Amino acid sequence: MRIVDAQVVVTSPGRNFVTLKLTTDEGITGLGDATLNGRELAVVSYLRDHVAALLVGLDPHRIEDTWQSLYRGAYWRRGPVTMAAIAAVDVALWDIKAKVAGLPLYQLLGGASRERVRTYGHANGRDVPELLDSVRARLAEGYQAVRVQTGVPGLKVVYGVHDGAAIAAEADGARLDQRVRPVVEDWDTAGYLRHLPRVLEAVRNEFGPELPLLHDAHHRLTPQQAARLGKEIEQYDLFWLEDCTPAENQQGLRLVRRHTTTPLAIGEVFNTVHDYQTLVDEQLVDYVRSAVTHFGGVTPLRKLFDYAALHQIKSAIHGPEDISPVGMAAAIHLDLAIHNFGIQEYSGYTDRTHEVFRHAFTFDDGHLHPGEAPGIGVELDEELAAAHPYAPAYLPVNRLADGTVHDW
Repeated sequence: MRIVDAQVVVTSPGRNFVTLKLTTDEGITGLGDATLNGRELAVVSYLRDHVAALLVGLDPHRIEDTWQSLYRGAYWRRGPVTMAAIAAVDVALWDIKAKVAGLPLYQLLGGASRERVRTYGHANGRDVPELLDSVRARLAEGYQAVRVQTGVPGLKVVYGVHDGAAIAAEADGARLDQRVRPVVEDWDTAGYLRHLPRVLEAVRNEFGPELPLLHDAHHRLTPQQAARLGKEIEQYDLFWLEDCTPAENQQGLRLVRRHTTTPLAIGEVFNTVHDYQTLVDEQLVDYVRSAVTHFGGVTPLRKLFDYAALHQIKSAIHGPEDISPVGMAAAIHLDLAIHNFGIQEYSGYTDRTHEVFRHAFTFDDGHLHPGEAPGIGVELDEELAAAHPYAPAYLPVNRLADGTVHDW
């Protein structure tokens, strides 16, 4: 068997997605997600102009060899563009291999380690009452764990908080990420540190001690500030505090760890195992958060989870709306198979996205299952995909009151 075609499809059924489609000489196809939100076309060029020609003629079953060739052979290693492109190839090859075997991907990864995959949903509000309503909505949808984000008094636009009109527009299939220039959010660390404990207290008072609560600081704190926050919110028993400080400074997590027992989750912006070495070896985090799509695929992410398991650290694959259903499906198969699974982020998709990417995975009672279709269980409707062309879109940026750019 040989690969005879490598096609890159860009579609935007609500937001931009990049998909690699590989075809073999026996007519078997495999899909991989290459979406890099806000820099999608950089990965498209990497695949079309540099990788596709290298794939034609290869044996699709040689997944490890192909991965090593794309990673080591380019000389310029790592980085989100490179690793998203490699991830797309890797997942597409696993999709083909599992289809040839006539099995869902998780069976090739050792079979199921659990019956289903626990998820958490996103709740947010501009103020506490709106947040409480949002939590109720997530619980009504079946979620059994919830990430809570709220506005901060005095700030106009804050990460993770969407107004009702935007949510309604998304439900109607409107474009939320179609921005010619980035949205500018504002930030005040002192105000946030004063406000968040009161928010968590209100949520606990309303929903009790048993609901797993998560919160994302989204890289905006120094290690000292993160240590202070983690200690102050211990009484609210969070499932985790996510991205409490920019984790490129791995040593900074030592200070956080010394001062709080609040569980820590890190890694959605990481691209290789090297980004995690200090964090894992010194057990400075409790959950590793990289996405299949941005970490080079199923092959290296499985290795990361095995490495983390040696240190009693669990998985928590990044799963926002800008990971396509192809990337999400690959994540769910991996979640079901590995032993040290923690939780899966899942925000759902617009109806249009479900139509473009028909998938076997299901969401029920706050849990996901990849389904039993051979491969990863996703098929791309290319005709419908073409009806939703790419549109320029950017992630927001964050500024302090004096205009200084801050971590978003």
